[in-house]
Amino acid sequence: MRLQAATQREYPFPTGQLLVSTTDLKGRILHANAVFVTTSGYALDELMGQPHNILRHPDVPEEAFRDMWATIQAGRPWSGIVKNRRKNGDHYWVLANVTPLLDGGRPVAYLSVRSQPTRAQIDATAKLFALMRDEARTGRLRHRLKSGELVRTGMAGAWAGLWHRAPWLGEASAYAAVAVLSTLAYAQAGPWAALGSALLAGSALAAWRDGSRRAGLGRVEAYANALAAGDLAATLERSGRPQLRGLEASLDQVGVNLRAMVTDTRKEIERIRSVSNEIAQGNRDLAGRTEAQAASLQQTVASMEQIATTVRDTSSGTQAANGVVGELHEVSRHSAEVVHSVTDTMGGIAGSSNRIGEIVQLIDSIAFQTNLLALNAAVEAARAGEHGKGFAVVAGEVRALAQRSSLAAREIKSLIDDSTRRVQAGEAQTRTARESIDATLSKVEAFTALIGNIDSAAAAQMRGVAEVHGAIRQLDGITDQNAAMVEQLARSATQMLDDTAQVAAALRVFRLAANETRAMPDAVDLRRTAKQA
Repeated sequence: MRLQAATQREYPFPTGQLLVSTTDLKGRILHANAVFVTTSGYALDELMGQPHNILRHPDVPEEAFRDMWATIQAGRPWSGIVKNRRKNGDHYWVLANVTPLLDGGRPVAYLSVRSQPTRAQIDATAKLFALMRDEARTGRLRHRLKSGELVRTGMAGAWAGLWHRAPWLGEASAYAAVAVLSTLAYAQAGPWAALGSALLAGSALAAWRDGSRRAGLGRVEAYANALAAGDLAATLERSGRPQLRGLEASLDQVGVNLRAMVTDTRKEIERIRSVSNEIAQGNRDLAGRTEAQAASLQQTVASMEQIATTVRDTSSGTQAANGVVGELHEVSRHSAEVVHSVTDTMGGIAGSSNRIGEIVQLIDSIAFQTNLLALNAAVEAARAGEHGKGFAVVAGEVRALAQRSSLAAREIKSLIDDSTRRVQAGEAQTRTARESIDATLSKVEAFTALIGNIDSAAAAQMRGVAEVHGAIRQLDGITDQNAAMVEQLARSATQMLDDTAQVAAALRVFRLAANETRAMPDAVDLRRTAKQA
């Protein structure tokens, strides 16, 4: 992983928070709490399985890391001020406390808890780091670290270390002084022999008491280190010394209280983890069903759009048909009026033909009577003899004219009779046509009403489809919102499950039974899983 150059911009430590992480024996990150992840600037999957050196700042001298590894590899806790680098190159200061997690007396992992240092601690440490870097460049190391404590090399450092390692000399001197006074007052022997005996006895007594006290404090220190390492199964062997009784009782009670709280927390975390897993699984199932429902609704919306288009086209067609039917009704009505007029005209023609026949019959009757008169006139002219010849000629002409008139009247009557028969036949046909066109007009009117009803029903259906389509769209929107909410709930449940796993991982540092082994995850597997994620 490529690291950003240091920017020397300070990132404020989150007030009141603790940065917690667990690493394996090679310093690879196995666990990190949320505050640690946020402060580092990395994502969790970028940290899992990575060496903790990705947070190492170049301003921290090599001596600090050498002392830390030497201390924790020896199974002892280490504490000190450290400057860490974020992903973007900024830095933050921490008061680091690193504790080995032991299994069978051997470290199996390291627990690091970082708190917020004071500004005075930061300023002092920054100056010390600068001084140690200068000494490292010149090759003259005068300041070193031992278990997180600053020590100096040279004679002054040697005397300070001797006095620090042998505090019993002060108490031995006090015992020696008492022995001297007692011996000078009551001694029976020589003063120098008594003085030597008193000094020897006092020194031996002081050494014995110091050794006894150190043995008792050593057991207390070992128990405290076990508690710090999360080994709640450790027991404190009481020393029986009055001055340590209160401290031993307090530490023993701390162990009992921690064991009770961690036991309850583990049980609750397991229960929450089980519930979270069920919730996550239920949310995943619900998300799947909601997505399927959303897909079905989208198909329904598409189908309703097709239906709406079809109904819209049908409504347009019925409106067009309604217009055509209206035109057809108008044409049929006009045709009925024309047929009615033709029928009336044919009736009038038939009436006129009858009247003409009557007139022709009258003319035929007149011609017949004229012929009779002409015949009578001829008879009278014959009787008159010579005087009646001229009148006989006229009577003959009149008779011939009457005969022609009668012949013409009969021909006209024959024509009129034929025309009358034809007019009667045409009148019958026009009457039939009138009845047919009346029936057609009635059917057209009924069809017009039917098309009107269909048009109204199609319009109502169009409005209903539009309302259904709008309701389905609204339901589709609500389903989309529900799907988004279910997805968010699934993410939240997954996050809660991950958080529970992180808490469970944090609780793995505690050991509640003597036969419980610390099974730490493998850093390589963690890194592989993070890459796959």
